[in-house]
Amino acid sequence: MPGVSVEIKARCSDPVFVRKILRTHKARFKGLDHQIDTYFRIPSGRLKLREGNIENALIYYSRTNQKNSKRCDSIVHRHRDGTVLKKVLTGSLGILTTVDKKREIYFIQNAKFHVDRVKKLGNFVEIEIFGRAQDLASLRKQCDFYQKLLGIRPRDLVANSYSDQVLKRSR
Repeated sequence: MPGVSVEIKARCSDPVFVRKILRTHKARFKGLDHQIDTYFRIPSGRLKLREGNIENALIYYSRTNQKNSKRCDSIVHRHRDGTVLKKVLTGSLGILTTVDKKREIYFIQNAKFHVDRVKKLGNFVEIEIFGRAQDLASLRKQCDFYQKLLGIRPRDLVANSYSDQVLKRSR
């Protein structure tokens, strides 16, 4: 299903504080997911197969690498068992890298929050505001509101994906 979101990713020095703010604002906790994201080699955008306890999906997405809030266009195909899908994609495209993370998932209406512990990279927080492309300005305002609420400073913002960071560390 195609979708659009406005999102940020930031280093998180105090996950306890972020959890406290989310609970104070009645965020719905979906659970703790151990996710393995396998990224495949494609000419543009990113294609990953997410395998987790809660979320399992093949996700294609395209977004710019910038630190402030950014538009993300995505197509998500949810699946139950990605074993065969992973073999097909690995054989046809090849694996670019994998990202191993523990992710706490929270929701407030159309806002999704991740408190992540990424293997070899550390702690992060992500905000994703889902909506329609026609409403990008209001989605950005909402993202900015939550960024301030969670105490995310501009210097904590990260421009690129976890996959880019893992690849950079392995060079």
